[in-house]
Amino acid sequence: MESSAKKKGLSIKKLIKNPLIVALDVDTDKEALRLAEDLASLAGAFKIGPRLCLRYGQNLIEQIAKKAPVFLDNKHFDIPSTMEAAINSSFQAGASLVTIHGLSGSAATERLSHLEAELNKQRPFKILVVTILTSWEQQSLPRNLQNWEIKKHVQTIVEDAKSAGLTGVVCSAHELEYLDLKEIFVVTPGLQFESKNEDQKRTMTPAEALAKGASALVVGRSIIKSKNPQLVTEEILKSLKV
Repeated sequence: MESSAKKKGLSIKKLIKNPLIVALDVDTDKEALRLAEDLASLAGAFKIGPRLCLRYGQNLIEQIAKKAPVFLDNKHFDIPSTMEAAINSSFQAGASLVTIHGLSGSAATERLSHLEAELNKQRPFKILVVTILTSWEQQSLPRNLQNWEIKKHVQTIVEDAKSAGLTGVVCSAHELEYLDLKEIFVVTPGLQFESKNEDQKRTMTPAEALAKGASALVVGRSIIKSKNPQLVTEEILKSLKV
């Protein structure tokens, strides 16, 4: 019999028709909705972050969710009750994936694991535990974190998340080789189809990340900054052979 963790992962994989999550990192709801409309038949999901969420809130999430699953990336890091309320609100708004910081602690992750299980009774939903940001390199880690290598931070956060019952994580493709990927759903950001991204340091192409074991891939600028987002999205999917 499959474990409950594996079943939860499969339910999300069934919900998302392909592994490509398009990051709607734009400034206005009009831009976001236009991209979502143009790419709805291609994208596995759409990512919305604070940039849009703080301006347009639940209404925009609901509209995007009608076109494809929404990955709401607000990286909650607070006391357990506050995080629980925020994630409940995200679910009610229509999000299918949400993020929390991996440093939130066991009291929070265990409580949120129970919440995730309850919400999954209504529809597929996954809490993703963020490990180490792709903008960080070893020398740019906060000083209190520099005694450990990035790979050890990622391994430990993932192990702790799994112990708490959360099986969704976010990490750079460069750390995938250090993880046991059998029963976790891994979302990999920091991916570039062709151009160089000035903010993210530990990057990789979507095809390389998928080959290393990523479950889902977040691509933003390569698509939304291109002259033809539909064509670039099609090219990425072709490179993934999905």
